[in-house]
Parts: sequence; structure tokens; C-alpha cells
Amino acid sequence: MKPTGDYTCAEYRQEMILLGLKRQLADPMLTEPQRVHVADKIRELERQMGMD
Repeated sequence: MKPTGDYTCAEYRQEMILLGLKRQLADPMLTEPQRVHVADKIRELERQMGMD
């Protein structure tokens, strides 16, 4: 994320989505294709948030 004094609703939403995806990734019942898909979504969201 960009280090500004403003913290928007959209940034909060992205953080909550990222948290949810990371929780999904920790699920031991996740199949390998599902795990790969979730990991890809996490990487994309982190890139959008400037965390890469």
C-alpha cells in the first residue's frame, strides 16, 4: 500500500479479502488445484496493493 495519511474503504476491503484468501489457503481440505488458484489470487491482490 502507498504510505499516505488516507486510509480508504477500498483499501480496507482489499485487506479483508486478502485475509480471507490467506485463511482459505490454510484450510487442509483444499485440493491442490484450489490451493494454486487461491495462491494466484493472493499474489495478484498483493501486487495490486503494492506489497510485491
